[in-house]
Amino acid sequence: MKTKQWTVTVTIDEDDARTEARAVMTDPGAPMATGRGVARRNPTDRAVPDIGDELAVSRALEDLAQRLHDMASHDFAYLAGPATR
Repeated sequence: MKTKQWTVTVTIDEDDARTEARAVMTDPGAPMATGRGVARRNPTDRAVPDIGDELAVSRALEDLAQRLHDMASHDFAYLAGPATR
């Protein structure tokens, strides 16, 4: 069995009412896919930065997962059918 390692780096930027997260997956040094997520705080809600971080990161990872799924679906569709000799 061959073992592979992909790395996901998550970056979070925030201000008072908005948090943005970016999840970048790399395959030894080369970016493969990037997901983005945003969380906005309602002005009437208490400021709890951890909640914004969690929401933005979860959305970025969900976006990354969807992009990976789309890449695999595209590759599968492209390569579908019998292999040529």
